[in-house]
Amino acid sequence: MASAGRYRKDEKPYYVYMLASRRNGTLYVGVTSDLLKRVYQHRNDSVAGFTRTYHVHRLVYYETTADVASAISREKQLEAWKRDWKVELIQKGNPEWKDLYSNLL
Repeated sequence: MASAGRYRKDEKPYYVYMLASRRNGTLYVGVTSDLLKRVYQHRNDSVAGFTRTYHVHRLVYYETTADVASAISREKQLEAWKRDWKVELIQKGNPEWKDLYSNLL
């Protein structure tokens, strides 16, 4: 997946990610400092909201950045994108729409 920059050991990375309900299904864009934990929460419907309602649990794309402001800015950018652009971004890095969650473990 894409990486927006390197970070020092004393800095924690931030992640911008996309989940899908299935290949070419419903998409969700989020930001977090703990991708493993956050995707786990989505997958297990731990928090009420969009991903629970629409069964959006498959991690299909993520990128890292070294600071929270960049991560939030990128999240807002992706949220504003047309659906076709998001699908194209996913297809470039994950053409089979595999669930990338197991790669994090």
